[in-house]
Amino acid sequence: MGIVIWKRFRFEAAHRLPKTQPKHKCHNLHGHNFVVVLAFKGQVDADGWLIDFAEITAAWEPLKTLVDHRYLNDVSGLENPTSEVLAAWIWARMIEKIPFLVSVEVKENDDCGAIYSGE
Repeated sequence: MGIVIWKRFRFEAAHRLPKTQPKHKCHNLHGHNFVVVLAFKGQVDADGWLIDFAEITAAWEPLKTLVDHRYLNDVSGLENPTSEVLAAWIWARMIEKIPFLVSVEVKENDDCGAIYSGE
């Protein structure tokens, strides 16, 4: 049986978007309570699982350490940390750990975000 499962994580971070016009509100330093949703697709095993949620959490924790309560612009690869860039950055690191990742959703707030599903 093919199934998609997901796990939600949260982190807080500051950033600015240096490629925006100086008058754009996101050009200035600001922060978000980011929500990240990681989705995985595959076959359920004989025990009824695709993957233990604890394994997903263990794979996420090193990334969280890099971004939680940080200035994202200082993180390598996130010099222009839009939601789109952040979602692709997370994807590149998580797909190495769990190859059946199907999407990374990054929400800046309840109204906007980005979903990355690979290239």
